[in-house]
Amino acid sequence: MATSSTAAGGNGAADPLAPGATGAAGSDSDPLPGTRPRAGGVQSLDRAFALLEIMADAGGEISLSELADASGLPLPTIHRIIRTLVGNGYVRQLPSRRYALGPRLIGLGESASRMLGTWARPHLSQLVEDLGETANLAMLDGDKVVYVAQVPSPHAMRMFTEVGRRVLPHSAGVGKALLAQLPEDEALATVRRTGMPAATDRTITTPEAFASELARIRERGYAIDDGEQEIGVRCLAVGVQGGPAMMAVSISGPEARVSWDFVERAAPIVQRTAAALAGDLNHQN
Repeated sequence: MATSSTAAGGNGAADPLAPGATGAAGSDSDPLPGTRPRAGGVQSLDRAFALLEIMADAGGEISLSELADASGLPLPTIHRIIRTLVGNGYVRQLPSRRYALGPRLIGLGESASRMLGTWARPHLSQLVEDLGETANLAMLDGDKVVYVAQVPSPHAMRMFTEVGRRVLPHSAGVGKALLAQLPEDEALATVRRTGMPAATDRTITTPEAFASELARIRERGYAIDDGEQEIGVRCLAVGVQGGPAMMAVSISGPEARVSWDFVERAAPIVQRTAAALAGDLNHQN
């Protein structure tokens, strides 16, 4: 049986995923520790998805021993599941003998993103109907924000952000709403990694000031981009709490229309939309 040091990439030991490698007893059909078996489900699939999610939470790269620590599964069980995922391209083995998310997940992610836009569109359309301004849905992609869906305002002068566009989170309303959902140390580590360049003279450019902004967002339940990404544009964004992934919904338009009175009126509407979207996505999930 491979030891935990081998799983972490120790030198001189046999590859635990090599053909014919065996280990101690551990059934793939046993429930994942700390979870309840799903009625009619396939436990080996539950475990495979759980291991992929652990890898994603770890930044996309992990050792087998770290997977064992995080999942509570026996190493031989992890060996078998990872071997299958490697063989199908969903996980790849690195030269360091650690394991990373594989390229076949990219296509699945792109398809899921398109479906997410489809499911979100009725909610965004209702926001536009209620408030008359452009509605967006965005997610964190690594350290940046990616826009995954949009319904434009009917006004001739309106905000337009290309779906698929990636922006730094510190100057965008959706970026602030997304980072406010993270623990503060993780949120601040993100903006330190990306840097905080000034897009306008209103952009928050220091982690200390950004920490104060995150506290305000958490207290009032929504984020504001007050001309911080583009001069003359104001955006109100709300995190989609309790959904299957970290997302934020926003409404944006010219400052002349998106006044502070508008923000006060719009905030509860956008919050209700975020809650409805979370419920809908969880139902789809």
